[in-house]
Amino acid sequence: GGLYGVGKAAANPPALVTLKHYPTPESKTLPSIVLVGKGIVYDTGGLSIKTKTGMPGMKRDMGGAAAILGAFCSIAQEQGNQRPVHAILCLAENAVSPIATRPDDVHTLLSGRTVEINNTDAEGRLVLADGVAAAVQHLNPGTIMDMATLTGAQGVATGRFFGAIYCNDEDLETKAITVGRSCGDLVHAVPYAPEFFIPEFKSAVADMKNSVGDRANAQVSCAGQFIANHMQSYLEEEGKQWIHIDMAYPVHDKKDERATGYGVALLHSLVKQLQQE
Repeated sequence: GGLYGVGKAAANPPALVTLKHYPTPESKTLPSIVLVGKGIVYDTGGLSIKTKTGMPGMKRDMGGAAAILGAFCSIAQEQGNQRPVHAILCLAENAVSPIATRPDDVHTLLSGRTVEINNTDAEGRLVLADGVAAAVQHLNPGTIMDMATLTGAQGVATGRFFGAIYCNDEDLETKAITVGRSCGDLVHAVPYAPEFFIPEFKSAVADMKNSVGDRANAQVSCAGQFIANHMQSYLEEEGKQWIHIDMAYPVHDKKDERATGYGVALLHSLVKQLQQE
């Protein structure tokens, strides 16, 4: 799958960690809220290796999974939750070794769809694709939220202080923007238009490639759409919600190179609001 292909070259194998919270016995039958986090503990870029200036700091490529874990722990301790809340942490190191994934390899992901690898440094979307597919297959989701330090394009699109959101549900998108302003984890929406972004991944030998053909065509939206490609049946169901949060730049403070903790308050506040409905 995507997660194994990314992490197989490292000394420590990849892991898909699932944490479950059922607030009451009755909640086990209700649609759940699933949080899915990219946890690349170090990102060399793989064989599409990063530069000597581009690689330092890639220890923070697990920022999405870190925020998911922090939010899940705080949510699970709250009283009054109605819906189940689960967390999936997609953990791997994108390393270089003789068994590393190569450009031109074709992987079959957990969704059953095949992916031609044309950039091993576009690895976050591969692990998240397996994460959301696992959520759909095993956790009865009504709402899926994924969070990741996914693209450098996020900084160009929404800057250092606003995460970028790609969302299939206008009401959920509005809620995220509102709670972000309230809690301080700011977000801004990028265009949601699958029909414009799916063609970017066209492949002659697989269902799709993992990196876009045109890097000028809304890369943040395209990266989110790649994840969506691996839960199409879920998104086609009426009322099913999904929000993708790219927080590659808000995850750290450029001045002192320390983590900001971005995402914990946003996820906690958004889940809390959904629980109240």
